[in-house]
Amino acid sequence: MPKHYIAGLFFFLFTTLAYSQEFTIRGRVTDSLTGEPLEAATVFLERAADSSLMTYTITDRQGSFALEGRLAQPRAWLNISFNGYTRYRKAVRLQPQLDVGAVALAPAVQTLDQVELVGERVPVEIRKDTVEFNANSFRTRADATVEELLRKLPGVEIANDGTVTVNGKEVNQILVNGQVFFSKDAQVVTKSLPKAIIDKIQVTNTKTKVEEFTGQEGQGDTKTINLTLKKDKNKGVIGRLSAGYGTDSRYQANGLLNYFKDQMRTSVIASANNINNTGFSFDEIYGMLGRIRGGVSFNSGGAFRIGNASFGFGQGIITSSNLGASYADARKGAYETNANYFFAYSDSYNDETIRRENFLPDGRFITDTETSFDGTTRSHRGSANLEFDFGKNLRITSEPSISISDTESLQSQGVVSADEAGNRVNALQNRTTANGASQDFTHRLEAIQKIDTAGRLFRIAVENRIGRNQDLRLLESEQTLYPGGVAQTERFDQRTDISALQETHEVLGNYRETLGRQWFLDLTYTYRNDRQANARLVDLRDSGSGQFGPPSDSLSTDLDYRVAQQIPRVGISRRAEKYFLDLGVQGIFSDLSNQDLLRSTGFSKAYSNLQVSFRGSYNFTRTRRLWLRLSSGDVNLPGVTQLQEAPDYSNPLNVRIGNRELAPETRTQANFSYNDFDWKERTGFNIFMGMDAIRDRIVPVTTTDANLRRVTTYTNVDGYLTFYGGLNWSKPVAQDSLNKLVVRLNPFVTYNKELGFTNGTLLESRRWSVAPRVELTYTRGEWLDVQPEYRLNLNRTRYNLDNIPEVDFLTHFAQLKTTVRWPEHVTWGNDIGYTFNGNIDPGFDRDFLLWNISLGVDVFREKFNMKVLAYDLLNQNNNVRRTVGADFVQDFRGTVLQRYFLLSLTWKVDQFGGKPPGRRSGGFRMIR
Repeated sequence: MPKHYIAGLFFFLFTTLAYSQEFTIRGRVTDSLTGEPLEAATVFLERAADSSLMTYTITDRQGSFALEGRLAQPRAWLNISFNGYTRYRKAVRLQPQLDVGAVALAPAVQTLDQVELVGERVPVEIRKDTVEFNANSFRTRADATVEELLRKLPGVEIANDGTVTVNGKEVNQILVNGQVFFSKDAQVVTKSLPKAIIDKIQVTNTKTKVEEFTGQEGQGDTKTINLTLKKDKNKGVIGRLSAGYGTDSRYQANGLLNYFKDQMRTSVIASANNINNTGFSFDEIYGMLGRIRGGVSFNSGGAFRIGNASFGFGQGIITSSNLGASYADARKGAYETNANYFFAYSDSYNDETIRRENFLPDGRFITDTETSFDGTTRSHRGSANLEFDFGKNLRITSEPSISISDTESLQSQGVVSADEAGNRVNALQNRTTANGASQDFTHRLEAIQKIDTAGRLFRIAVENRIGRNQDLRLLESEQTLYPGGVAQTERFDQRTDISALQETHEVLGNYRETLGRQWFLDLTYTYRNDRQANARLVDLRDSGSGQFGPPSDSLSTDLDYRVAQQIPRVGISRRAEKYFLDLGVQGIFSDLSNQDLLRSTGFSKAYSNLQVSFRGSYNFTRTRRLWLRLSSGDVNLPGVTQLQEAPDYSNPLNVRIGNRELAPETRTQANFSYNDFDWKERTGFNIFMGMDAIRDRIVPVTTTDANLRRVTTYTNVDGYLTFYGGLNWSKPVAQDSLNKLVVRLNPFVTYNKELGFTNGTLLESRRWSVAPRVELTYTRGEWLDVQPEYRLNLNRTRYNLDNIPEVDFLTHFAQLKTTVRWPEHVTWGNDIGYTFNGNIDPGFDRDFLLWNISLGVDVFREKFNMKVLAYDLLNQNNNVRRTVGADFVQDFRGTVLQRYFLLSLTWKVDQFGGKPPGRRSGGFRMIR
């Protein structure tokens, strides 16, 4: 490099440092009338030249603040904002230490015909139950998506699978202008909508329908994000169209178009791919290959989901296509409607290898299984949410949904079992062909009537569900036994025709009475009626003629299973400014009957249970909250398959028989969380713990004979226990206008005590799992993102029988993700993940390195993005994992996507009103 270039560079750096200066502005914010400190007031600094945001902070519990930063200009605007108070704005001369003393804010007084100038650039505003961010205050690329915007917000994290959390609390829905955007799948919003149309980001506790209608604060343990659109951007067409093709005939095409007109929105979505992708991600780097999931496998299974609807079998490699449409509209105080429809098709194939070590009281045996599966599914799903307000006190909601699907599948399976010495004991060859069809209709109608403004209300809800399933299965099976080392083969072919009907009808009535200020009494009565009609006709193939005969009386069943429940509940609650309490007691009176119409036999049982529940939260400050839930007496009735006593020979080596004497399970649960986020330091943590204990747990009782053939039935036992606990902690180590480094720590611990019976002996397993995770996120300006991550999963299992060995295994997972946006309009991405499975069987690969690379280029005035990516560049990806059960240890390997290259083109369709991104729309608005 020429010397004058080096000298010029040093001169530039020297002059920049010389004319820039570090500063600290201190002060204290109080109420002008009472003198009380104002906690969580927003203090921010703007450039004097263009009023752009430089830095901000939040006052602490004493109302104090310390605003730090570096600025090359000597003057700036100091702003202080607090909800309900007049805004403070003053020009200041920056110096290393500046103390502005006590700043008293006057309560804002609104009168008719008053004209007030209100600033729009307040970066964050904390209200009673809402944290509101101003989208314009957080710098991103001009064409950034909502996901990039959310990543800039303090306390907001987005996991590799798209899960969004705020201060450690999961976000279970992202709304647009208060409405569901196509579905509750957050990625449809975060990956497709541009940041340029977003005005505010509001974060609140998720509310029930009653809390939403009555305006009460949400008391759940999840969060809701609402994105409000800029008024001048709320008209037009927004969307993305993308297509790509690559090696090994890999392809993906997807599109999302949205038409906005004020509160009305129409959306169309479509996708087709064979790379295990839902097709709704338009991320310019990783959108067409997903992310590395966990430390075990990547995208090895998991059918794609749209909101709460899942499609496909969810195994191996999935080829899928879908088409959907959505409509939403609203008029304040009158109605709010949204409806959607999806058609989906998927084809999945998967080859699996499983090696299982089974434990017996006096020994062990090994089972090796090879499975090949191929299945297709086609489905139609539609749903709607229709809310109508009749005046201010009555709201009626109708929620219909319908689902129709059919499936076809073929599975071949080979099983070999051997004793501890490796001698073969039995073998099984299965071939199963299945064809199924299902229809499901659900409708919920709910009315809420507010009686007065004191909080009295009446609510009634009626829900009906009718589901039908038809399933025809052909099982061709050949089992071989080796008594004395001599093979004995037996053929067993059966055709099973299953016809099932499930009906659920529920009526709920609730009356709320006020007992005084902020005290409420709830009286609730629920009647629920469930019916399952299940006819299973089993035909056996005659070995001589090769034809199927009439249904076998010993194997067939025709069951009519009914449960009627009456659940009266009395609850008392208090909603105060700082805390919420809800205590409820309810009786669960269940009448169960089961009739075998084929045998003219049956039985009936009656159960009475008392359930006590408690929910509570306490807000120590605006940023610190304690949440607790306790429940004792939850009831889980035995299922029809656990009760039916006709043997099920679907697996001839493990015949299942029900037990009509089973008692219902009763569960005791406790959940606790405490979170604290310091908006001033942008540091926060969330501690959570939970416990689940079950009395009369329904467990399998397995008997294994000398040929390792098993018969499984069920019984009730006490002693089942699950405990979990964890921590989400994040802290910015370095943060200024150019550099940002955030550290995240997420340790997680679980304990499971499980019980079962093997050959008449109680088998108890106690399993500990410790899974710490640490992640760093470094951002430099708008051109570099670096995210290293490490996870460790340590599992330890102990048994009550001396002959069963201790089981210990661990999994390591390390990942490095980098994104470089340089030069202009070019984006580079690298995603490298290493997985190591310890203590796994030598026949399975222990580790692999998954390396994905992507290069994207914006062309034609950034309307198009051209991208080339390489998935699994080293061709090492595998799907191997180890699991531990109550009486087994199992190693698994399945089909997984491996190396391919793909070239894609994405077209950004953004045609809406308002000024283009990057232009200032003025800093103030006029309010009357």
